[in-house]
Amino acid sequence: MRRPDQQSPLSRRQFVVTAITAGGGFALGAAIPGLGHAATLAAEPWSKEVPPSGEVNAWIVIAPDDTVTIRYARAEMGQGSSTALPMIIAEELECDWEKVKVEFASANRNLRERHVYRQMSTGGSRAVRDSRAYLQRAGASARERLIAAAAKRWGVAPAECMAQQSLVLHKTSGRSLRYGELAAEAVAITLDKEPRLKTPDEFRLIGQSRPRLDTPLKIDGSAVYGIDVEVPDMVRAAIAACPVFGGKLKSVDDSAVAGLRGVMRVVKLPNAVAVIADRYWRAQQALASLKIEWEVGANGATDSAALRQAYLDALDRKGVLARTDGDVEAALAQAGSVIEAVYEVPYVAHAPMEPLNCTARVAPDRVDVWIGTQNADRALELAAEVSGVKRENVHIHNTFCGGGFGRRLHNDELVQAVRLAKIVGKPVKLIWSREEDMRHDRYRPQAAIRFKAALGANGLPVALDCRTACGSTNPINARHGLDPQTTEGLATTSYRIPNLRVTSIVRNTHVPLGPWRSPGHSQNAFFMESFIDELAHAAGQDPYAFRRALLSHRADFVHVLDTLAEKGDWGKPPPPGMGRGLAIHECYNTIVGMIAEVSVSRQSEVKVERIIVAVDCGHAVSPRTIETQLEGAAIYGLTAALYNEITIKDGRVVEGNFDTYPIMRLKDAPKIEVHLALTGGRKWGGVGEPGTAVVGAALTNAIFAATGKRIRRLPIRGQNLFGAV
Repeated sequence: MRRPDQQSPLSRRQFVVTAITAGGGFALGAAIPGLGHAATLAAEPWSKEVPPSGEVNAWIVIAPDDTVTIRYARAEMGQGSSTALPMIIAEELECDWEKVKVEFASANRNLRERHVYRQMSTGGSRAVRDSRAYLQRAGASARERLIAAAAKRWGVAPAECMAQQSLVLHKTSGRSLRYGELAAEAVAITLDKEPRLKTPDEFRLIGQSRPRLDTPLKIDGSAVYGIDVEVPDMVRAAIAACPVFGGKLKSVDDSAVAGLRGVMRVVKLPNAVAVIADRYWRAQQALASLKIEWEVGANGATDSAALRQAYLDALDRKGVLARTDGDVEAALAQAGSVIEAVYEVPYVAHAPMEPLNCTARVAPDRVDVWIGTQNADRALELAAEVSGVKRENVHIHNTFCGGGFGRRLHNDELVQAVRLAKIVGKPVKLIWSREEDMRHDRYRPQAAIRFKAALGANGLPVALDCRTACGSTNPINARHGLDPQTTEGLATTSYRIPNLRVTSIVRNTHVPLGPWRSPGHSQNAFFMESFIDELAHAAGQDPYAFRRALLSHRADFVHVLDTLAEKGDWGKPPPPGMGRGLAIHECYNTIVGMIAEVSVSRQSEVKVERIIVAVDCGHAVSPRTIETQLEGAAIYGLTAALYNEITIKDGRVVEGNFDTYPIMRLKDAPKIEVHLALTGGRKWGGVGEPGTAVVGAALTNAIFAATGKRIRRLPIRGQNLFGAV
């Protein structure tokens, strides 16, 4: 008899049965240990699995005791979507929410069953935004199959029955059957057509703030992160990659670690050295004792000053048009005066609290990987490529992520761990040190932008020219000269300006890049909203009224602005010694407005006193989750704007830990208020990313209001906030 955690290969017969029983377009397959069972993950981690008998479709398993297990196909890195997405399914399923559990979906199954879970990557605020419709269908399909199973048992028409709180009720007789009694029969039901989905006015669960399903696990310590994973016969690895990106390993003198207790071997990789030991501490100490020579090449001569100048110089290069409206040149030529400004942002790191780590076991016919990843599908592909094992035999055991922010979309640590496990012949748990994590990130791009604008007789802009030089996170787009991420928020601005031109100049260096929370919007919202504030000041107009006039054609923007102004006391003078700044931006189909209130000492020390946020994402699955996401986004954005910069010296990243790359402390955190300004309709926007985008501009606009100093370069730390611009 197989255990519930066992899995057998999908036979032809099973595939046929799967196709028949799916009914509403969902397939049977293997269950994996998940969020609610993470602590048991490592008991016999590469054992087989079989589908549970109560699996109504690929997303839903109903046990005889009415427990409903809902599969979750995204990453859980603190954003709360491992509760929000099950809520969407449960809304249509009409189950008892108190009996719902959640577990990670299987990337292996997603591969074998033609993407039954659709996309498994997490980023771009896509969890609710992209999943909502098909998750509703999953819940509705399962509900109708349960109703059909009950109707068949009673010998009545399904239309005479209804579902409610994990029960199917016969309307006229009052008879009822529990979901747990019907699940096995529902598996065999085929629906003639997809059921109608609820509309927002019919929701009873969606829109309610429910306790997160992962909170109890994190409170009692049973939640398993990648760094917690333990598997039998496992060894540990510490690693050091070439400190100059693009460099290679030249030589290693490992004589100092020969015979050290617990140290098993030193492994050389093309651009890195790893030490394998019985304990991570021993591996790390041995690694520090190695004498390593690197071949760094020409990149070893670069530094931050040269890189900064390169981006400024690039603004004069020919670029690619991302947007052109009207005739900008003519409008600027006819203007009485032209307002110009150059803004800059540096490289910044993701700095998740849990450094990158991965545990891998490689056998000739199977690979198992335990990792907190934002892209389980891609992780599977990488493990197959590196190991040489067929994709169908690769199993990704996803875990909680201790922060991601885009960094865990690129699983560099997985590639290393699989290589090491293949060489060593044992399961290897690789942990990057904090310094390795900080100095081998894929950073938010450095960028510079030049604005030119002309104002009309009414004080509103008649022309705006934007030239941005920015690194591309997508090599293919970089080769074509236009990466949409470098101009998002600029080329997509909703401000009504008759003559508008956005030019993109892609400028890459040896520094690796990757998406950072709110990707291109994180720098472009700072650029645009800061310059719009400059234009309002030049026109002698109130920044709120100025924006409202430029956005008067967008009722949703106006609603957010008005909510923000009301809740943020915009019409009232700020408290003595404080400045108040405003920013508003749309990304991922969500509008976020923010007001920051700050005080600035004569020593240029900034204290953020209060943050007010208004958001329109259309609909709210869980209002409290939206609030916490925007609170977290505010802190993350404030940290970057106030303190964070990755600097390069001799081709190497200087910052290695939180002493040189500080994060905002609790004592410095402002009071944060979040207000929902939802407009409903067909809009289902994202939440995880947009809140970060507006922070920098709201903050620097507030500093300008307090000091008269316009901040055009981040971070703020170290700048004289009372001197000349």
